[in-house]
Amino acid sequence: MKLSILLLTICGFLILSLRAEQKPLIVGMEMSFPPFEMLDSSGQPAGVSVDLAKALGQYLNRPIQFQNIPFDGLIPSLKTGKIDVIISSLTKTADREKSIDFSDPYLKMGLAILANKNGDIQSINDVDKPGHQVAVKKGTTADIYAFQHFKKAKILVFNDESACAIEVGQGKADCFIYDQISVFQNWKRHEDRTRAILQPFEREEWAMGIRKGNDDLRKQINDFIAHFQATGGFEQLGTKYLSENKKAFEDFGIPFYF
Repeated sequence: MKLSILLLTICGFLILSLRAEQKPLIVGMEMSFPPFEMLDSSGQPAGVSVDLAKALGQYLNRPIQFQNIPFDGLIPSLKTGKIDVIISSLTKTADREKSIDFSDPYLKMGLAILANKNGDIQSINDVDKPGHQVAVKKGTTADIYAFQHFKKAKILVFNDESACAIEVGQGKADCFIYDQISVFQNWKRHEDRTRAILQPFEREEWAMGIRKGNDDLRKQINDFIAHFQATGGFEQLGTKYLSENKKAFEDFGIPFYF
């Protein structure tokens, strides 16, 4: 009888452990930032961050569920428990660390400038001048930087990065400040009307956002990031999604991200 009870107890623990391992990890991201977070032609999540999240799920032995959430809604969704982790090109900042925890950084990035081709902007020192108009995407670190540092230029805030780039291309804004990858990609779309100033004027690090106090998950994610880096996972993602960017940055003499 005692042996039977012991076996039943062990089986119960094994079943509970298996269920815990199989509990979905809910990942929040804004899927409008190719090639990192986007929807493919069939409407399915795709991109660097999606592949990264799937690799994390395999490492943790947990299925992944994606939630497509506007960027400025990601942190509130994490804090209220709607999602478990943010993997959405999220910059680690001291202000954000007041309300959420971060994993170890997995990518180094910088803010750069998309300027009107016929304008006078050559560096960040030329931006904050009377009469200049600067486009930024709402809720991003570029948005925060602009309001903290620009006192003379007019700041134009948009919900969509493509709208920012179009404003510059049409001459309605003198420049658009955003991360280097986005600046490069928008320049390629509007080469005839814009210039890319890719040397970063502000260095940043991207990390995964985790709810305050969820230290077990943060440790698991940090272990995964170290493993993924050591086994060439980030290099493979760079080759798959960012080969053109990588070559261009090498030509400009600018270090690549991973």
